Amino acid sequence: MRSRLPWRRGPSRFQRASDGSMTLIEHFLELRSRLFKASLAVVAGLVVGLIVMREVRRFLSRPYCRTLEEMGQLGPGEQCGFTQLGPTDVFLLDLKIALGVGLLLAAPVWLYQLWAFIAPGLHRRERRWAYVFAAIAAPLFAGGAVLTFFVLERALGFLLSIAGDEIVTQLEITRYVSFVVTLMLTAGFAFQFPLVVLMLNFTGIASARRLLGWWRATVFVMFLLAAMITPTPEPFTMIVIGLALSSLYFTAVGVAFLNDRRRARKAGLYGDLADDEISPLDEHPQPVERSEPVAAAGAQTPPTASPQTPPPRHFDDTT
Repeated sequence: MRSRLPWRRGPSRFQRASDGSMTLIEHFLELRSRLFKASLAVVAGLVVGLIVMREVRRFLSRPYCRTLEEMGQLGPGEQCGFTQLGPTDVFLLDLKIALGVGLLLAAPVWLYQLWAFIAPGLHRRERRWAYVFAAIAAPLFAGGAVLTFFVLERALGFLLSIAGDEIVTQLEITRYVSFVVTLMLTAGFAFQFPLVVLMLNFTGIASARRLLGWWRATVFVMFLLAAMITPTPEPFTMIVIGLALSSLYFTAVGVAFLNDRRRARKAGLYGDLADDEISPLDEHPQPVERSEPVAAAGAQTPPTASPQTPPPRHFDDTT
Protein backbone atom coordinates (compact mmCIF):
# COMPACT_ATOMS: atom_id res chain seq x y z
CA MET A 1 0.00 0.00 0.00
CA ARG A 2 1.44 3.37 -1.03
CA SER A 3 1.77 5.92 1.75
CA ARG A 4 0.72 9.50 0.99
CA LEU A 5 3.37 12.12 1.46
CA PRO A 6 2.53 14.96 3.88
CA TRP A 7 2.89 17.60 1.16
CA ARG A 8 0.48 15.73 -1.14
CA ARG A 9 -2.60 15.77 1.03
CA GLY A 10 -4.59 17.78 -1.47
CA PRO A 11 -5.32 21.50 -1.69
CA SER A 12 -4.60 23.62 1.37
CA ARG A 13 -7.18 25.63 3.27
CA PHE A 14 -6.00 28.79 1.54
CA GLN A 15 -6.44 27.23 -1.90
CA ARG A 16 -9.88 25.89 -1.03
CA ALA A 17 -10.96 29.30 0.23
CA SER A 18 -9.57 30.95 -2.91
CA ASP A 19 -11.34 28.72 -5.40
CA GLY A 20 -14.62 28.79 -3.44
CA SER A 21 -14.75 25.08 -2.60
CA MET A 22 -15.14 25.68 1.15
CA THR A 23 -18.65 25.58 2.54
CA LEU A 24 -20.19 28.27 4.73
CA ILE A 25 -19.83 26.10 7.83
CA GLU A 26 -16.13 25.60 7.08
CA HIS A 27 -15.68 29.37 6.79
CA PHE A 28 -17.30 29.86 10.20
CA LEU A 29 -15.10 27.14 11.70
CA GLU A 30 -12.01 28.78 10.22
CA LEU A 31 -13.10 32.16 11.63
CA ARG A 32 -13.58 30.61 15.06
CA SER A 33 -10.15 28.99 14.92
CA ARG A 34 -8.41 32.21 13.91
CA LEU A 35 -10.23 34.25 16.56
CA PHE A 36 -9.19 31.70 19.18
CA LYS A 37 -5.53 31.90 18.12
CA ALA A 38 -5.63 35.70 18.08
CA SER A 39 -7.23 35.74 21.55
CA LEU A 40 -4.51 33.47 22.93
CA ALA A 41 -1.86 35.82 21.57
CA VAL A 42 -3.60 38.84 23.12
CA VAL A 43 -3.87 37.07 26.48
CA ALA A 44 -0.16 36.21 26.38
CA GLY A 45 0.65 39.83 25.55
CA LEU A 46 -1.65 40.96 28.37
CA VAL A 47 0.35 38.91 30.86
CA VAL A 48 3.53 40.62 29.69
CA GLY A 49 1.73 43.97 29.88
CA LEU A 50 0.75 43.34 33.50
CA ILE A 51 4.42 42.82 34.31
CA VAL A 52 5.71 45.99 32.62
CA MET A 53 2.68 48.30 33.05
CA ARG A 54 4.29 50.43 35.76
CA GLU A 55 7.46 50.86 33.72
CA VAL A 56 5.35 51.97 30.75
CA ARG A 57 3.49 54.45 32.97
CA ARG A 58 6.79 55.91 34.17
CA PHE A 59 8.00 56.12 30.58
CA LEU A 60 4.89 58.05 29.53
CA SER A 61 5.32 60.45 32.47
CA ARG A 62 8.93 61.27 31.51
CA PRO A 63 8.11 64.42 29.44
CA TYR A 64 6.11 65.84 32.36
CA CYS A 65 8.91 65.14 34.85
CA ARG A 66 11.53 66.75 32.61
CA THR A 67 9.30 69.77 32.15
CA LEU A 68 8.98 70.22 35.92
CA GLU A 69 12.76 69.96 36.28
CA GLU A 70 13.31 72.68 33.68
CA MET A 71 10.71 74.90 35.37
CA GLY A 72 12.43 74.50 38.75
CA GLN A 73 9.40 72.90 40.43
CA LEU A 74 11.18 69.57 40.88
CA GLY A 75 14.45 69.34 42.76
CA PRO A 76 17.29 66.91 42.02
CA GLY A 77 16.46 63.38 43.13
CA GLU A 78 12.76 64.13 43.66
CA GLN A 79 10.02 62.21 41.90
CA CYS A 80 7.30 64.00 40.01
CA GLY A 81 3.89 63.35 41.48
CA PHE A 82 0.46 63.00 39.95
CA THR A 83 -2.99 63.40 41.45
CA GLN A 84 -5.46 60.52 41.76
CA LEU A 85 -9.08 61.61 42.07
CA GLY A 86 -10.58 58.17 42.64
CA PRO A 87 -9.34 55.11 44.54
CA THR A 88 -9.52 52.90 41.45
CA ASP A 89 -8.18 55.36 38.86
CA VAL A 90 -4.59 54.10 38.82
CA PHE A 91 -5.73 50.47 38.93
CA LEU A 92 -7.97 50.90 35.88
CA LEU A 93 -5.27 52.93 34.14
CA ASP A 94 -2.72 50.16 34.66
CA LEU A 95 -5.18 47.64 33.22
CA LYS A 96 -5.66 49.82 30.13
CA ILE A 97 -1.91 50.17 29.73
CA ALA A 98 -1.45 46.40 30.09
CA LEU A 99 -4.15 45.75 27.49
CA GLY A 100 -2.56 48.26 25.11
CA VAL A 101 0.85 46.62 25.54
CA GLY A 102 -0.74 43.20 24.99
CA LEU A 103 -2.42 44.32 21.77
CA LEU A 104 0.84 45.86 20.57
CA LEU A 105 2.92 42.76 21.33
CA ALA A 106 0.34 40.40 19.84
CA ALA A 107 -0.15 42.57 16.73
CA PRO A 108 1.91 40.29 14.42
CA VAL A 109 -0.23 37.30 15.41
CA TRP A 110 -3.73 38.80 15.26
CA LEU A 111 -2.90 40.82 12.15
CA TYR A 112 -1.71 37.62 10.45
CA GLN A 113 -4.87 35.77 11.47
CA LEU A 114 -6.99 38.61 10.12
CA TRP A 115 -5.02 38.71 6.89
CA ALA A 116 -5.13 34.92 6.45
CA PHE A 117 -8.92 35.05 6.67
CA ILE A 118 -9.31 37.96 4.23
CA ALA A 119 -6.52 37.20 1.73
CA PRO A 120 -8.22 34.27 -0.10
CA GLY A 121 -10.91 36.66 -1.34
CA LEU A 122 -8.35 38.96 -3.00
CA HIS A 123 -6.54 38.65 -6.30
CA ARG A 124 -2.83 37.96 -6.39
CA ARG A 125 -1.99 41.52 -7.38
CA GLU A 126 -4.18 42.93 -4.61
CA ARG A 127 -2.43 40.72 -2.06
CA ARG A 128 0.97 41.89 -3.29
CA TRP A 129 0.06 45.55 -2.96
CA ALA A 130 -1.44 44.88 0.47
CA TYR A 131 1.93 43.48 1.60
CA VAL A 132 3.71 46.59 0.32
CA PHE A 133 1.29 49.04 1.95
CA ALA A 134 1.34 47.18 5.25
CA ALA A 135 5.15 47.18 5.27
CA ILE A 136 5.11 50.97 4.75
CA ALA A 137 2.24 51.78 7.13
CA ALA A 138 3.82 50.27 10.25
CA PRO A 139 7.08 52.33 10.17
CA LEU A 140 5.14 55.49 9.31
CA PHE A 141 2.80 55.01 12.26
CA ALA A 142 5.68 54.31 14.62
CA GLY A 143 7.64 57.31 13.30
CA GLY A 144 4.72 59.67 13.86
CA ALA A 145 4.10 58.41 17.38
CA VAL A 146 7.79 58.59 18.38
CA LEU A 147 8.27 62.07 16.89
CA THR A 148 5.23 63.39 18.74
CA PHE A 149 6.41 61.87 22.02
CA PHE A 150 9.77 63.63 21.83
CA VAL A 151 8.21 66.94 20.77
CA LEU A 152 5.69 66.67 23.60
CA GLU A 153 8.18 67.85 26.22
CA ARG A 154 8.46 71.27 24.58
CA ALA A 155 4.67 71.50 24.22
CA LEU A 156 4.16 70.71 27.91
CA GLY A 157 6.70 73.35 28.85
CA PHE A 158 4.68 75.96 27.00
CA LEU A 159 1.37 74.85 28.50
CA LEU A 160 2.63 74.71 32.08
CA SER A 161 4.46 78.03 31.85
CA ILE A 162 1.20 79.89 31.19
CA ALA A 163 0.04 79.33 34.78
CA GLY A 164 2.91 81.36 36.26
CA ASP A 165 5.39 80.79 39.07
CA GLU A 166 2.85 81.28 41.85
CA ILE A 167 0.95 78.09 40.86
CA VAL A 168 2.35 74.62 41.60
CA THR A 169 1.36 72.26 38.82
CA GLN A 170 0.33 68.70 39.57
CA LEU A 171 -1.57 66.88 36.84
CA GLU A 172 -4.18 64.13 37.20
CA ILE A 173 -2.67 60.82 36.12
CA THR A 174 -5.49 59.39 33.98
CA ARG A 175 -6.09 62.61 32.05
CA TYR A 176 -2.35 63.05 31.43
CA VAL A 177 -1.83 59.52 30.09
CA SER A 178 -4.96 59.81 27.95
CA PHE A 179 -3.65 63.11 26.59
CA VAL A 180 -0.25 61.63 25.67
CA VAL A 181 -1.63 58.42 24.11
CA THR A 182 -4.29 60.29 22.11
CA LEU A 183 -1.70 62.68 20.75
CA MET A 184 0.63 59.86 19.72
CA LEU A 185 -2.16 57.89 18.03
CA THR A 186 -3.40 60.97 16.17
CA ALA A 187 0.08 61.72 14.86
CA GLY A 188 0.58 58.08 13.87
CA PHE A 189 -2.59 58.08 11.79
CA ALA A 190 -1.71 61.48 10.30
CA PHE A 191 1.58 60.04 9.06
CA GLN A 192 -0.41 57.60 6.90
CA PHE A 193 -1.19 60.42 4.44
CA PRO A 194 1.64 59.42 2.01
CA LEU A 195 -0.07 56.05 1.61
CA VAL A 196 -3.21 57.86 0.44
CA VAL A 197 -1.10 59.72 -2.13
CA LEU A 198 0.48 56.50 -3.36
CA MET A 199 -2.92 54.81 -3.52
CA LEU A 200 -4.25 57.60 -5.76
CA ASN A 201 -1.31 57.10 -8.11
CA PHE A 202 -1.14 53.31 -8.13
CA THR A 203 -4.85 53.00 -8.86
CA GLY A 204 -4.54 55.42 -11.79
CA ILE A 205 -6.72 58.17 -10.30
CA ALA A 206 -4.00 60.85 -10.28
CA SER A 207 -0.66 60.98 -12.06
CA ALA A 208 2.56 62.13 -10.46
CA ARG A 209 2.51 65.44 -12.34
CA ARG A 210 -0.99 66.16 -11.10
CA LEU A 211 0.01 65.30 -7.53
CA LEU A 212 3.01 67.60 -7.80
CA GLY A 213 0.74 70.35 -9.11
CA TRP A 214 -1.20 70.19 -5.85
CA TRP A 215 1.88 70.84 -3.71
CA ARG A 216 0.85 74.32 -2.50
CA ALA A 217 -2.55 73.21 -1.25
CA THR A 218 -1.07 70.00 0.16
CA VAL A 219 1.65 71.79 2.14
CA PHE A 220 -1.01 74.13 3.55
CA VAL A 221 -3.13 71.11 4.55
CA MET A 222 -0.08 69.46 6.12
CA PHE A 223 0.68 72.45 8.33
CA LEU A 224 -3.01 72.82 9.15
CA LEU A 225 -3.07 69.17 10.20
CA ALA A 226 0.08 69.73 12.25
CA ALA A 227 -1.61 72.66 13.99
CA MET A 228 -4.58 70.43 14.81
CA ILE A 229 -2.32 67.67 16.17
CA THR A 230 -0.15 69.87 18.36
CA PRO A 231 -1.88 70.81 21.62
CA THR A 232 -0.13 74.17 21.93
CA PRO A 233 -0.14 77.34 19.81
CA GLU A 234 3.65 77.67 19.95
CA PRO A 235 5.21 77.41 16.48
CA PHE A 236 8.12 75.01 17.11
CA THR A 237 6.07 71.82 17.47
CA MET A 238 3.79 72.72 14.56
CA ILE A 239 6.75 73.47 12.27
CA VAL A 240 8.52 70.20 13.10
CA ILE A 241 5.44 68.04 12.48
CA GLY A 242 4.42 70.08 9.40
CA LEU A 243 7.87 69.73 7.82
CA ALA A 244 7.85 65.99 8.54
CA LEU A 245 4.45 65.54 6.88
CA SER A 246 5.44 67.70 3.88
CA SER A 247 8.67 65.75 3.35
CA LEU A 248 6.72 62.51 3.41
CA TYR A 249 4.34 63.94 0.81
CA PHE A 250 7.17 64.89 -1.58
CA THR A 251 8.74 61.47 -1.05
CA ALA A 252 5.46 59.84 -2.05
CA VAL A 253 5.30 62.05 -5.16
CA GLY A 254 8.82 60.92 -6.08
CA VAL A 255 7.74 57.28 -5.79
CA ALA A 256 4.70 58.16 -7.95
CA PHE A 257 7.02 59.50 -10.69
CA LEU A 258 8.95 56.23 -10.66
CA ASN A 259 5.70 54.29 -10.88
CA ASP A 260 4.49 56.39 -13.84
CA ARG A 261 7.78 55.83 -15.64
CA ARG A 262 7.54 52.08 -15.03
CA ARG A 263 3.93 52.05 -16.21
CA ALA A 264 4.80 53.99 -19.40
CA ARG A 265 7.72 51.69 -20.19
CA LYS A 266 5.49 48.66 -19.69
CA ALA A 267 2.69 50.06 -21.81
CA GLY A 268 5.04 50.58 -24.76
CA LEU A 269 3.65 52.02 -27.97
CA TYR A 270 0.03 52.37 -26.90
CA GLY A 271 0.68 53.62 -23.37
CA ASP A 272 -0.59 57.16 -24.12
CA LEU A 273 -3.92 55.95 -25.54
CA ALA A 274 -7.12 55.98 -23.55
CA ASP A 275 -8.97 52.76 -22.77
CA ASP A 276 -11.88 53.67 -25.05
CA GLU A 277 -9.76 54.98 -27.93
CA ILE A 278 -9.80 52.95 -31.15
CA SER A 279 -6.61 51.73 -32.75
CA PRO A 280 -5.34 53.72 -35.79
CA LEU A 281 -6.21 52.38 -39.24
CA ASP A 282 -4.05 52.52 -42.37
CA GLU A 283 -5.67 54.99 -44.77
CA HIS A 284 -3.62 53.76 -47.77
CA PRO A 285 -4.21 50.01 -48.06
CA GLN A 286 -2.19 47.91 -50.48
CA PRO A 287 -4.06 46.55 -53.55
CA VAL A 288 -4.90 42.88 -53.49
CA GLU A 289 -3.56 40.98 -56.50
CA ARG A 290 -5.43 38.23 -58.29
CA SER A 291 -4.53 34.77 -57.02
CA GLU A 292 -3.65 31.78 -59.18
CA PRO A 293 -6.51 29.47 -60.21
CA VAL A 294 -6.89 26.31 -58.19
CA ALA A 295 -6.95 23.02 -60.12
CA ALA A 296 -9.92 20.73 -59.64
CA ALA A 297 -9.41 17.72 -57.45
CA GLY A 298 -9.30 14.27 -59.06
CA ALA A 299 -11.98 11.65 -58.63
CA GLN A 300 -11.76 9.65 -55.45
CA THR A 301 -12.80 6.05 -54.92
CA PRO A 302 -15.67 5.78 -52.43
CA PRO A 303 -14.82 3.70 -49.35
CA THR A 304 -16.22 0.19 -49.18
CA ALA A 305 -18.15 -0.80 -46.08
CA SER A 306 -16.82 -3.81 -44.22
CA PRO A 307 -19.34 -6.51 -43.34
CA GLN A 308 -20.56 -6.31 -39.76
CA THR A 309 -20.33 -9.40 -37.59
CA PRO A 310 -23.58 -10.33 -35.84
CA PRO A 311 -23.61 -10.01 -32.02
CA PRO A 312 -23.48 -13.14 -29.89
CA ARG A 313 -26.74 -14.85 -29.32
CA HIS A 314 -26.63 -14.65 -25.48
CA PHE A 315 -26.86 -10.78 -25.65
CA ASP A 316 -30.15 -9.03 -26.16
CA ASP A 317 -30.74 -5.66 -27.79
CA THR A 318 -30.38 -3.70 -24.52
CA THR A 319 -27.03 -5.08 -23.40
